Amino acid sequence: MKYSVVAAAALAGFATAAPTVQKRQAAITDATILNYALTLEHLEDKFYREGLANYTHADFLAAGFADPFYQNLMTVSADETTHVSFLTTALTAAGATPVAECTYSFPATDPKSFVALASVLEGVGVSAYLGAAADIMAADYLTAAGSILTVEARHSAYIRAALSEAPFASPFDTPLDFDEVYTLAAPFIVSCPASNPALPVKAFPSLALGTTGTISAGTTITLNTPGYVLQPVNGASQLYGAFITVTGPIFVPATAVNGGYSVVVPKGVAGQTYVVLTGCNEAVTDDTVAAGPAIVEVASAAGA
Repeated sequence: MKYSVVAAAALAGFATAAPTVQKRQAAITDATILNYALTLEHLEDKFYREGLANYTHADFLAAGFADPFYQNLMTVSADETTHVSFLTTALTAAGATPVAECTYSFPATDPKSFVALASVLEGVGVSAYLGAAADIMAADYLTAAGSILTVEARHSAYIRAALSEAPFASPFDTPLDFDEVYTLAAPFIVSCPASNPALPVKAFPSLALGTTGTISAGTTITLNTPGYVLQPVNGASQLYGAFITVTGPIFVPATAVNGGYSVVVPKGVAGQTYVVLTGCNEAVTDDTVAAGPAIVEVASAAGA
């Protein structure tokens, strides 16, 4: 598994002063979930449209992305635009107000950093849809969300392969809940129209991976808490790194270091992996998360 400075920079973009906001008291309805999905699709749609406007076919070739990669990225961009249109139409048909596109800031500065960030965004999109699926009540909406999820997963695998990362590093993808996903998306959102419906989400304090190079099970990594000092949660004296998996979190002790905490990557995680800091080693909930998630690219056991 290759891990470059470009990839590290892409992951760092997820921890640039994500705001902590108060959780709004609102019921989670299918319309809320569709607007949550639309919020993410707007972000991805704008990311691709902006990046493909900034960098030409020749730029991607010069960066080492051979044909037909650029053409396929154009298709990925078109898919995201279609997802925005579909979700907007579905919400309008249901009598709900769809959220509009926000203003964003993406840290990509060249084709390589753009593709690295695209890979991370696609992985987060897969985890977002997977995590939201259990809360969707209407069968038609669940099927539609599942249909988008599978396309996002293909986007993710294709872009990961282009970066010489394992396209399917794990037999299971990782679900993230609403607040975990919002924490990862918030750093890219500069502002949103005041007319947008409020979503019942909050951003946890940001957590940034401070380790570069190849990371695998048994590697000690640093998780930085940029711009703040983490306080004990619910009186807990010991903090843990909780690596999120579909079968439940894997807890490892977190040791305080200058600027953050160090943890050892456990066995059982690979590919785009998420870790939060928590004072509880029994469950990960919105009430127990102290910071994060941070995104960690973990080499598969085969070393792909």
